[in-house]
Amino acid sequence: MEYRWTLSPPPDEAKVRKIVEALGVPVPIAAILVNRGIDTFEEAKNYFRPSLELLHDPFLMEGMETAVSRVKDAIQKHETILVFGDYDVDGTNGAAMLYLVLRALGASVFFHIPDRFKEGYGISKHGIDRAQELRSTVLIAVDCGITAVEQVEYARSLGIEVIICDHHEPSDKIPDACAVLDPLMPSCPYPFKYLSGCGVAFKLLQGLARSYRREDLPYDYLDFVSLASTADIVPLIDENRTLVRLGLDQINLNPRPGIRALIERSGLKLGQLNTGQVVFVLAPRINAAGRLGAASRAVELLTCTEEATAQELALVLEEENQNRRKIDEEMFTRAQQLVEQYLDLENDAAIVLHQETWHPGVIGIVASRLVEKYYRPTVMLTTVDGVVKGSARSVAGFDIYQALKKVEDKLLQFGGHRYAAGLAVEAERLDEFREAFNAVVKELLPDELRTPEIHIDIPLDLKEITPKFIRLLKQFAPFGPQNMRPVFLTHAVEVVGSGRIVGKDHLRFKVRQDGIVLDAIGFNLGRFLPQLAPGRKDLQLVYSVEESEWNGETFPQLKVKDLKYGLQVQ
Repeated sequence: MEYRWTLSPPPDEAKVRKIVEALGVPVPIAAILVNRGIDTFEEAKNYFRPSLELLHDPFLMEGMETAVSRVKDAIQKHETILVFGDYDVDGTNGAAMLYLVLRALGASVFFHIPDRFKEGYGISKHGIDRAQELRSTVLIAVDCGITAVEQVEYARSLGIEVIICDHHEPSDKIPDACAVLDPLMPSCPYPFKYLSGCGVAFKLLQGLARSYRREDLPYDYLDFVSLASTADIVPLIDENRTLVRLGLDQINLNPRPGIRALIERSGLKLGQLNTGQVVFVLAPRINAAGRLGAASRAVELLTCTEEATAQELALVLEEENQNRRKIDEEMFTRAQQLVEQYLDLENDAAIVLHQETWHPGVIGIVASRLVEKYYRPTVMLTTVDGVVKGSARSVAGFDIYQALKKVEDKLLQFGGHRYAAGLAVEAERLDEFREAFNAVVKELLPDELRTPEIHIDIPLDLKEITPKFIRLLKQFAPFGPQNMRPVFLTHAVEVVGSGRIVGKDHLRFKVRQDGIVLDAIGFNLGRFLPQLAPGRKDLQLVYSVEESEWNGETFPQLKVKDLKYGLQVQ
């Protein structure tokens, strides 16, 4: 796949000098900071050393006063509370956190995670009936509920008050709940709009803890917010950066039994967990519980206190994840066959695929893989109880939620956010939807977004990659949307010796510039091996800088994203 290389504009030199002098950092580090909007000593301090003091006042969120008052009243009157969480990492971590903190405050509390296959996404009638069985008078929804107008009405008819903690886009009609907490509500003045669902629930707990004068209580549960926010791919800026950074520190220093067991079972190193490992290793295992069976098992793991029980539950999730990967691979293979057979890859702006037998728990993952391979907004659909349901995934810069909104007259329902959504359509209207969705994507998707972009922070010479430079780069973590690992462009590089393929299709080689020789690896870039030309000094590399360990020694390594000969990118 061809990539667009986009180089950030040169930062303001005066601002760069100011940061160099204030922090004593190399010019390239200062340039990256300035390009990321950090151009004062105070902003740099907050960026490199995020603290709890940077968190916003929870009572700035619309509905918070009402929500805190109602939950506190329920605790004091010994009413039963049911926590209703979505079945993904965000929802299960949010439910686990709420359950534990409410219990610590003396609440009579239970949790319910919907069955993906029997109940579907969001607040379900079954979940509300479960609340009634438990004689719950308050239902707190985490990572869902913002579009649950009818479900909230049903709950009210049974005398159950609903508090919604969501972060998805609200529709035109807001549920008539006791309180709706969602920073994306048009009328909500909360200063940060991009919390995860678990993050919104954390704000509720912050407000509740303050009312009990136990402000520090929720901070012991930042590990849940960190896992949820990282896995849900929310922007790692502002409040999210603080929550994720401090939560990861907790996990690495003293993980609770369930998280420790999950880390050990997945083969990760305790104490060195980062956001990439959460996204690609831990999150799929937590999600696997709900993709192939009962997601409540994830909450049981996250809340358990016994090491032996934690190990048993972690093993179950490990096995479920292996099963999920097998189904995933079979479905991906079939989906590729359909794309190659039926789609006009020159003219079709989007991919919409449907097979009645596809596993509803895995289609979202396969949709993401198709986006990665073909770089088109993708909808994967299966049939559940006669209704065509599925997941939509987008390419960078394209709002798939708004695209679906433009064809909502063809849909039974839909919900989600900018890059991921769920939808349902009548079987007889599937072709109508496919045609309309393709037309909308073709109309709204600009030409430049049809080719994947590699965003480059700054040009860099190899001699600038010093131990101090690498040490400072590490402090840019945690990495994620809007705070990605810095990417560099180096011109006039020479390949030293012969490259080779390692692993499945990874390109390993050495490069030299002005006498500096460094190791380089390009994951899944084996196709470039024939192009490597030792002796030529006009190779351009786009890469991030990481550290690699071999025989007990640590050395810098260029993680190559793309390479070209000759052409100068300015």
